[in-house]
Amino acid sequence: MPSTSKFRIPKAAIKGVHGAAMRIAAKKMFGGQIPDVAYVLMHHKPILRASSSFGMKVQQWKELDADLTSYALMASAGSIGCSWCLDFGYFMAHNDGLDLAKVREVPRWRESDVFTPLEGEVMEYAEAMTATPPTVTDEMVHSLVSQLGPAAVVELTQVIAFENMTSRFNSAVGLASQGFSDVCELPLAQPTGAADTAP
Repeated sequence: MPSTSKFRIPKAAIKGVHGAAMRIAAKKMFGGQIPDVAYVLMHHKPILRASSSFGMKVQQWKELDADLTSYALMASAGSIGCSWCLDFGYFMAHNDGLDLAKVREVPRWRESDVFTPLEGEVMEYAEAMTATPPTVTDEMVHSLVSQLGPAAVVELTQVIAFENMTSRFNSAVGLASQGFSDVCELPLAQPTGAADTAP
């Protein structure tokens, strides 16, 4: 599926040292397809380097179960309405060997019966953190700490904050689904009332 991004900031050329590194990374991780966000970030190399570096560090954190991390990231992206992030998140879950039958249900998790109570709490927390203003309560945090432990909840909170930064940036600059999730066997489920197509 071709990119549906509208690029509110004109696409930068993928060239030079950074462009070469981007092409190598794209070939290794994304089947050669360069993420649309790279065309925007190439305008500002220090931000490109900083965001790429932090994103790779986030992927190395292991206090929180990978499935819970994926659900939280996608619930946050869905709350913001970043179809690029949902598309890419599903693709990454596929590459990481996560439970796609559940990951695909995240956009309509409240109506789905595939998630455990803890998984529901994680997605509720992600949405509460993403709301403006945030609607996180003491009870939410206490419940998660009692089930996951403090370190995992610190990690959960930080990955949701990182997704907020990413999704809000991508939405603001006009990025939309790029077709990464086309490699997945099933399309992402849509929230109740939405068309039953991939983002």
